[in-house]
Amino acid sequence: MGLLSRLLGNASEADVADVEEYLEKILAEGEKVQRAFSLVRDLFIFTDRRFIMVDKQGMTGMKTEYHSIPYRAITRFSVETAGPTDLDSELRIWVSSSATPIQKTFRRGTAIFEVQQALATYCK
Repeated sequence: MGLLSRLLGNASEADVADVEEYLEKILAEGEKVQRAFSLVRDLFIFTDRRFIMVDKQGMTGMKTEYHSIPYRAITRFSVETAGPTDLDSELRIWVSSSATPIQKTFRRGTAIFEVQQALATYCK
């Protein structure tokens, strides 16, 4: 998927080498990125140790929040697909330390299922 797809809210797989370079100050020594997905300006990153969500904020995206979630802390997750009149799909991730889930919105498409498959793979 290209730039237009990302701007419309469709997630696309990101290049692992580019993501590792971008996160060089965030990753622990020896930690490797396994898969990464880009959603507009945000990133969903699956490493060999944890799940990282990069949330760019504001008009310029200069302010960035990094959510680091150990896989063992993810208690459950769900995908709500878009219906005939709904254009958005939603991903919810529950973390053991919080009663409310982390929620991200995706536009209609199949990329949400790729993110869900990665969660299922790494959250054992």
